[in-house]
Amino acid sequence: MIVTHDLSKKFGDFLAVDAVDLNIGKGEVLALLGPNGAGKTTTVRLLTSILRPTQGWAKIAGHDVVEEPQAVRSSVGVLTEHHGLYNRMPAGEYLNFFGQLYGLDKEERQKQIERLFDIFNLSEDSKRRLGEFSKGMRQKLALARALLHNPPVLLLDEPTSAMDPKSARLVRDSIRELRSADRAIMICTHNLGEAEELADRIAIIRRGKIIASGSPNELKDELLGPPIFEVKFSENLNGGSPELPRGIEVVETGPDWLQYHCSKPKEYNPKIIKRMVEQKYKILGLHEVPRSLEQVYLQAVNEGEEDNNVE
Repeated sequence: MIVTHDLSKKFGDFLAVDAVDLNIGKGEVLALLGPNGAGKTTTVRLLTSILRPTQGWAKIAGHDVVEEPQAVRSSVGVLTEHHGLYNRMPAGEYLNFFGQLYGLDKEERQKQIERLFDIFNLSEDSKRRLGEFSKGMRQKLALARALLHNPPVLLLDEPTSAMDPKSARLVRDSIRELRSADRAIMICTHNLGEAEELADRIAIIRRGKIIASGSPNELKDELLGPPIFEVKFSENLNGGSPELPRGIEVVETGPDWLQYHCSKPKEYNPKIIKRMVEQKYKILGLHEVPRSLEQVYLQAVNEGEEDNNVE
């Protein structure tokens, strides 16, 4: 649904997007992460035929962004950082206007508008002017506009920005429900918890280039190493430490706990527990130490900084 190859964009001597390759299929959600100025917004503009690539190509729902710009724009729903809402228009009239632009007939427009107002708890505000809306309400209306024509591709830039926790949860739940066998979704966000919750795959972009890509678990293993497990003992170790099977690396020890790397926990954890019991250690519990997407992101970006310094 979203396919790019060697997608690049230069502004003069500045390379804003550098040979980006993406492949997002039906039913997938990809989170595009990166610092401010990394190239996320420029990538979205390329995918919506607003900007013309300097090099490479992109297709949206099978339509080339250069050769078929109208078909591309009809196939995407876009939520941008700057919504472009018309403050003097009532909310209902605003969505009706955009429904006409999308070519929806009157009956279909009304049905979609009522459905979206209900989803985002805006039904009672349909006659209010948009200038009276709070930031969170404006964000929800902009997302409703992006969904109005039921597009097969969604490009969402900071979908829960400026929202209170309740509204943000509503939008995240809506995005999860929008995932279907016929739709692909790309989310640009700085909310790493949100990305980990919603996305099947993560792509991290820095200075216009994708520097890491994969599922959250794949990136954790690639950038942070094998999972870490912690054993909690019922007694103080008194400076001692159990003898672990060969190949198991101890990460850190404490007064009554021990952490170790294990790339094959199903195979090795039973052996490790058995070995400790044989050595008369009393085990209270064993659990995997949580690893966050924030750790992955910082590791990827910091490695990129180090590589750039070496150059």
